[in-house]
Amino acid sequence: MNEKIAQLRKILDDSTYTVALCGSGMMEEGGFIGIKKQDKAYDIENRYGYGVEEMYTSAFYNTRPERFFEFYKKEMLHNAPRDTASGPALAAMERAGKLQCVIDSNIYDKALRGGCRYVINLHGSIYQNQCPRCKKKYPIGYIAGAKRIPICRDCNVPIRPMISLIGEMVDSQNMTRTTEEITKADTLLLLGTTLASEVFCQYIQYFAGRNMVIIHKQEHYLDKDADLVILDHPMNVLPQLGYGEEKTEE
Repeated sequence: MNEKIAQLRKILDDSTYTVALCGSGMMEEGGFIGIKKQDKAYDIENRYGYGVEEMYTSAFYNTRPERFFEFYKKEMLHNAPRDTASGPALAAMERAGKLQCVIDSNIYDKALRGGCRYVINLHGSIYQNQCPRCKKKYPIGYIAGAKRIPICRDCNVPIRPMISLIGEMVDSQNMTRTTEEITKADTLLLLGTTLASEVFCQYIQYFAGRNMVIIHKQEHYLDKDADLVILDHPMNVLPQLGYGEEKTEE
């Protein structure tokens, strides 16, 4: 492992532009079990009487808001992944000038909350909530603390969490920015994801840089296409790079 850490450190030190893609493994290292995982999805359907593919949609939010928020608050907010060492380690890399952009497919703002400044949240954030009518914004505490449906105080309509639900398109500006960042990258880090990712595969094709690095707990047959593979959780790897221990660039 130490040899691979040293190799990764050299890649990052030599890189002219580094972009990190953060996948579902970044949530799993914080204890979150994805709602689409077979056992989890089966448990949810048994408890709520509806499947994830039906509940986690805008149609369900619009037609059955009370049931939608019962599910959303319990499964997505109360069971949110805990913070790990990955967020602060990414922020330390950014401050050291070794990371130029983070592209996050998750909705928990782990990179931003860890201290990163340059982040693209492809699927939105649980911390962004607004009234669909007047656009008034509400904090996550208002959503989580509502007894039933979180209602806009002015419009009396259900507040909308600003996340991409199943079947919804990713924001076109975020898609464009993601493509541009990956095109510019000299080094591409895949953190908690693989080359077969349904979310990232359409963007990875635009990478034409020198080094592709995968840090993921599970091995995948496409790992052979990467320049460096470290089979571990990112939270166990990134802090070992040592960027947080050095004087950062002004």
